[in-house]
Amino acid sequence: MTVIPQPRKSPRQLRSQHTVDTILQATARVLATHGYAGTNTNLIAETAGVSVGSLYQYFPNKNALIAALHDRHDNQMLDVIDDVLNGNPAATLRERVGAIVQAMLHAHLLEPALHRVLEREFPLFDQPHEHSRADQDIHRRMRHLLELHRAEVAQEDRDLATYVVLRIMESLVHAAALEPPAGFTPKQLEGAVVDAVMGYLGASGNAAPGKMSKAVKAAPKAARRVSADKPAKAIKTASAANKMKPARV
Repeated sequence: MTVIPQPRKSPRQLRSQHTVDTILQATARVLATHGYAGTNTNLIAETAGVSVGSLYQYFPNKNALIAALHDRHDNQMLDVIDDVLNGNPAATLRERVGAIVQAMLHAHLLEPALHRVLEREFPLFDQPHEHSRADQDIHRRMRHLLELHRAEVAQEDRDLATYVVLRIMESLVHAAALEPPAGFTPKQLEGAVVDAVMGYLGASGNAAPGKMSKAVKAAPKAARRVSADKPAKAIKTASAANKMKPARV
């Protein structure tokens, strides 16, 4: 079993949190530009505008930084789902699924080079589901969404349905971001992912709506928060092709 590198300590004060956010943003930029071999803590510290000593207060090496990027992504995907659930209460299940998929795809397409490094070189630096609070929260949020719209869902086992829905989203969004098929727009890809989810759920009223809902319109705003150029909670993607664990988005 792969031992996942851990940070030395977690920031407690607002100033320390800002420093760690800045370091992680710099790590994302350096990794995306130079790849793993060209990345080192000196370059990350220089890019972040902090001393190497400040970096080492929180992270013992670059592998611990990569693991932290995975964690950051988990939390960002949780924020995306929360934004949709807290949005338009009158939205249908399809509209909410569409908003989540749109925000997820937009977030991944912001930093495709970074996601390729994390997915293809370091998928095992991702916390197992049972050790990731964000992953478990994502599962609970999606389970709650299906329960809210139980009248629209034909699948009776909602725990299994939650797992499958998240796996469908994860697999297709990652594939669209890492290996986008030629000749299709992001909007077409979004619609295909939503169709796949709604088709599995056997949901009533699963035809694509003629007009974009408020929930879907709000999705890009939620996704913009995950740019590496802005402070964020926590970047990761875990390839569904590389790992068979409970769904992560």
